[in-house]
Amino acid sequence: MAYYWFKAFHIVGFVSWFAGMFYLPRLFVYHAEANEQPEPDRSILKKQFQLMEKRLYSIIMTPAMVLTLAMAIGLVSTEPDVLRQPWLHVKLALVAILVAYHGYCKRIMTKLAADECQMTAQQFRWFNEFPTVFFVVVVLLAIFKNDLPLDATTWTVAAMVLAFAVFIQLYARKRRLDKERAAQEAATNEESGAGAGA
Repeated sequence: MAYYWFKAFHIVGFVSWFAGMFYLPRLFVYHAEANEQPEPDRSILKKQFQLMEKRLYSIIMTPAMVLTLAMAIGLVSTEPDVLRQPWLHVKLALVAILVAYHGYCKRIMTKLAADECQMTAQQFRWFNEFPTVFFVVVVLLAIFKNDLPLDATTWTVAAMVLAFAVFIQLYARKRRLDKERAAQEAATNEESGAGAGA
């Protein structure tokens, strides 16, 4: 019975942790874009994003990570033989990388708060895709274990995930270019109006 309790709360922790890892880099995108805004909007937005990032990281992400890891230890304690399985070794390596990613997010938050972060909104958009790939692989390992299929279905799903990530990036690029074009048109219209007034 303990196995099912550990498993249930492992899933709860895992889902909550990844929800935070999907959302926090989006906040980084908006935080970086706030730097492009005029004052006083810039200061107001940056202060709000710092608060949101801090609360998300401290109240949701970190407790969810701790719960995930604690319940994983509980699961392994009920079935210690699983430690000999190659799929679990791969999964644990991926989780170690995700824990490092989690810590790196804290470092980014610190740099953003101190106005020392050099990453752009576009770079944060790519940074945001990192946990998605790991999420898919970890779930596949948990479901298929050592029998991870490498047939047409697997490659189709992988292609769909990749296409989705590329689509998101292209859409973000289109929005950015549209925004820049609109700003240029507004500046041109402003200059034309000023020239006509003179």
